[in-house]
Amino acid sequence: QVQLVETGGGSVQTGGSLRLSCAASGGTFSAYPMGWFRRAPGKEREFVAAITGNGVGTYYGDSVKGRFTISRDNAKNTVYLQMTTLKPEDTAVYYCALAMTPIGSAWYTVKSSWTDWGQGTQVTVSS
Repeated sequence: QVQLVETGGGSVQTGGSLRLSCAASGGTFSAYPMGWFRRAPGKEREFVAAITGNGVGTYYGDSVKGRFTISRDNAKNTVYLQMTTLKPEDTAVYYCALAMTPIGSAWYTVKSSWTDWGQGTQVTVSS
């Protein structure tokens, strides 16, 4: 059974940085894309970033481009989200996602494309 566990959330001031980690267990995932979504209070879950199985391709939502970096370590079955220059509007619960079915990059922003989800980790950015 696939399990995704996010860590690294917390509270930070505007302009600060955080690194989220997502450890996957229950299989080998180097062939599959992984990603991050977030849900701010009162809003829909939003695509943040995704990375291909081999780590070569990375994709970002418009609101985080240039500030967030997604990476993965397949030897550790872990994906990371380095967040810099954080803003109050980045406050949200961040969810890790895994797609264990073949999807093209055009589908990364679609929540239903992803087959497995973590429980989420809270990120709070104060002004």
